[in-house]
Amino acid sequence: MSPNESRQTRSQQREATREKARAMREATVRKERTKSLLIKITIGVVLAGVAAIIAGAVITSNQPAATPQNLIFDNGIKVGTNLEAYTANHTPTPVASPSTKTVPNIVIYVDYQCPICQAFETANGAQLKQWVNSGIATVEYHPISFLDGRASPNTYSSRAENAAVCVATYSPNKFFDFTQLLFAHQPAENTPGPENAMLVQRTTEVGVDNASKIADCINNKTYGKWVAATTTKVLGANYTVKGTKIPVTGTPTIVVNGQQFKATVAELQDPAVFAAWFQQVTK
Repeated sequence: MSPNESRQTRSQQREATREKARAMREATVRKERTKSLLIKITIGVVLAGVAAIIAGAVITSNQPAATPQNLIFDNGIKVGTNLEAYTANHTPTPVASPSTKTVPNIVIYVDYQCPICQAFETANGAQLKQWVNSGIATVEYHPISFLDGRASPNTYSSRAENAAVCVATYSPNKFFDFTQLLFAHQPAENTPGPENAMLVQRTTEVGVDNASKIADCINNKTYGKWVAATTTKVLGANYTVKGTKIPVTGTPTIVVNGQQFKATVAELQDPAVFAAWFQQVTK
């Protein structure tokens, strides 16, 4: 065969060139289609993930606030004889006053980072404990939290209230002791305050039941929404201490038999002043 016989004609060369170009175009089209499909799949997966995140956030934000147990007195917890809490299933044995035939109830609204609350509790804690433990009086605590923001980004005020509510729920008979311990170790008003680990340690110091549940409750701030909602309600313009016309304009707000204990800071720190007032309003 001669070299000339193996050569392609011009027509054949043009056809071969066209075929090669066609094959390249088809390959390019297939490549672009595959790329487009992958982009669409990727976008779909991303959008699905974003939708799931948004849906999860909406579901979480719409979840109702967890409701604590045992704060059954207008969001307050009442403590009576032997420092036992009043619950739906338990009423401490009362010791009625011979003259009134009823047990006086001391209603106290507190913020655990409020220095004036600490002043009152430090001065009057021992006699409050004696009165309540012996059954000649009950005490009804209403923890609220309005010092967040002033305190620090650490939000000790609301975290301490949440911790107290956790104790009220899972170990109600230790609520009184835990409240006194929080005030005994109260941080300064405009400081961050201890972290949750210390709040958990405080609960073990008073010997709570269900310690692990309380620790989880504190670390997860389980009742955070409830704390915020209760504080807003109590400090609202239309709120009054139940059975009275007394508003809560600050802490401590202390009410017995429909009368409010109004005193200077010096008087709040004198247990004799409170004891005399208490005796007067419970005659």
